[in-house]
Amino acid sequence: MPKGSIKSIITYLNGIEGIPPNQFGRFDAFLIGAIGIPQSGFVDLGVENPTRLEFYKRLSTAKAATKEITLIPGETLHFFLQDVARVYGLDAQKLQESYEKYFHLPEGVIVPETYKLPMGLDEDSLMKTLAQISYKWHEDTATKLLGVYDRDKWFYYVSIASIVQKEAANIEEMPIVAAVVFNRLKIGMPLQMDGSLNYGIYSHQKITPERIRNDTNPCNTYKYKGIPPYPCTSASVQSLKAVLDPADVEYLYFVRNKNGTHTFSKTYQDHKSNF
Repeated sequence: MPKGSIKSIITYLNGIEGIPPNQFGRFDAFLIGAIGIPQSGFVDLGVENPTRLEFYKRLSTAKAATKEITLIPGETLHFFLQDVARVYGLDAQKLQESYEKYFHLPEGVIVPETYKLPMGLDEDSLMKTLAQISYKWHEDTATKLLGVYDRDKWFYYVSIASIVQKEAANIEEMPIVAAVVFNRLKIGMPLQMDGSLNYGIYSHQKITPERIRNDTNPCNTYKYKGIPPYPCTSASVQSLKAVLDPADVEYLYFVRNKNGTHTFSKTYQDHKSNF
């Protein structure tokens, strides 16, 4: 349904393909005005072949037609936009362009969540909506956990959390992995974590020695010391809490074990024996 007056609604209804010309007239405008102005956008009437009166009643009370889209923690913007384009029938490149218009970082700002968004939004409107939701979440969550929202400082933590998100085998491991990150930073040791290289189009790819040697992206924590200048993936609230309250351990190393979790160690010698 279009935004505007009852007249514009009648004009729109008369222009729908398959409806006889001038099917809706002054009496219909009167009925619509008496029952209530329909909301704009795509609406779900919830019934097929209604009577004329039932059609107008449902038109004025119908819920917006929506679809769900989920951003999984640890997933990247590239694949999320591909999913959004498929679900909502939009253009992925235009979504990317709109993302760059409303978000200040190239990755990691959209909150991992299930979104129920109305059909009919164009690329720009959908990205603007996600920006409003996400930035409010970041501000509210930072204020709750830290007492204040300093955007640059907060997204520094989000950047660390994005690495923890990719590296930890489960939520229980997150504070320990976070501790390893801070322990390495404290002594000036490169993070050298594969998960940081699972950025963008490489989200689901195995990290190879060639990628480690040749990838010049800031998320390559083998090549560059310190924390990447922006999150490499999306990060859950659990990974953020782990970063803000890391475990009190002295570990510097960890390796995946046969159980699918990690074995942690303080020294490189112990680390080698855990392989």
